[in-house]
Amino acid sequence: MSIATTHGDSGQTGLAGGVRVSKADLRVEAYGSVDELNTVLGFARSICHHKEICAWTEDIQRTLFRVGGALATPPENRKNAPVISLDDVDALTKLVHQIEATEGILSDWSLPGAHTESAAYEIARTVCRRAERNAVRLAESGVEVAPEIIAYLNRLSDLIWLFGRLIELTAGIDARLRTGETEGPQWSRAWK
Repeated sequence: MSIATTHGDSGQTGLAGGVRVSKADLRVEAYGSVDELNTVLGFARSICHHKEICAWTEDIQRTLFRVGGALATPPENRKNAPVISLDDVDALTKLVHQIEATEGILSDWSLPGAHTESAAYEIARTVCRRAERNAVRLAESGVEVAPEIIAYLNRLSDLIWLFGRLIELTAGIDARLRTGETEGPQWSRAWK
């Protein structure tokens, strides 16, 4: 059996459970952007030399398969859908707080591109924000989306941003957007 089934040649794709929808369907856009995020995180992990960040990223990638699966499952097949729980969101929140407590973590906006590894995580962060917007758009269209999915993607984008800052800190790179005396608003606990 080949992966080239030709079933999608007409612009339709199958959801979990076999329901056929347009490839432009909001649900497809939502789980497709989560798939893209997973791939971009995989690239970031493949070039990252920070062992803890690599391990955290791999765990996140495994959870993203559940996020994508939950988004790809229509209501009639929900009983078999993967679940994203508050425990998943809380795990990210704890990691955010752990990294924010790191002495010397960036206290201002960052300028992407100061370091290859952190730049890869910046790309992942923006893809994560798009995945979050697509999940919100799907929910606002009237499709039931577990609120934990949106919370997970929101928290994840914060965490990915911190991964980039931790990489830069470890490498001794200052990628602050603003130079000189002026610093902008403090948006993170780390920015105190």
